[in-house]
Amino acid sequence: MHALLVLMQRHPLIFFHLATAFAALLLGLLMLLRRKGTRSHRLLGWTWVVLMAATALASAFIRDHRMPNLHGYTLIHLFTVTVAVMLPLGIAYARRGNMLGHRRTMTGLYVGACLIAGLFTLLPGRFLGSLLWGTPLNGISS
Repeated sequence: MHALLVLMQRHPLIFFHLATAFAALLLGLLMLLRRKGTRSHRLLGWTWVVLMAATALASAFIRDHRMPNLHGYTLIHLFTVTVAVMLPLGIAYARRGNMLGHRRTMTGLYVGACLIAGLFTLLPGRFLGSLLWGTPLNGISS
């Protein structure tokens, strides 16, 4: 808990990114398990879209110069681009009545941008990975 408080104080953008990503992860799971096409599905779906967009937007301003990078952008930033392209596409599919395209796009975004990208955050040397594996947090811990 202390590490999260330190993160919030020293790196509020990273804390915001972590909070919105975690909320999108939980809400996305709920969305996948619930009945589709209902009013609540649409309301929760828009909430998930906002969380994913906020997470991706925040990530565009987070740089990591410790890992192989291009001007601070690492390979994990490809998820940022993917969300920026696929999120509007998934919305467009739903608006056009293409529910199969919508379902595939949104499920793919959940798996790719929430689950797979989330697994990358558990690597040693990254904030969540450092918490999980008990390794030092470079520049974050007090």
